[in-house]
Amino acid sequence: MVTELNTEKFDELIKGEKPVVCDFFAKWCGPCKMLAPVMEQVSEEFPSAEFVKVDIDENMELSVRYGIMSIPLVVIFKNGEIAAKSLGYSTKSEMQDFLKENL
Repeated sequence: MVTELNTEKFDELIKGEKPVVCDFFAKWCGPCKMLAPVMEQVSEEFPSAEFVKVDIDENMELSVRYGIMSIPLVVIFKNGEIAAKSLGYSTKSEMQDFLKENL
């Protein structure tokens, strides 16, 4: 399951023990809407990670902090640091490969 977070909850979560897979998105973004069900599906397959999504329009501070210029952007955080990024729409198999390589 993918949980939507605000900046405050995001900051708390990425400091935790589990890796965090974050889908930065916007409600108006077509590729983001296509990626959402892919993220829901793969979140079931990787219970070792926390899956979240952040609306960049509602959380501008995070957009600025991470220099987000294009979406959808999937970022894996480990120990509060960026471990890997995937920009743009990915198929389920592409996302599975990205997660297997980086989690």
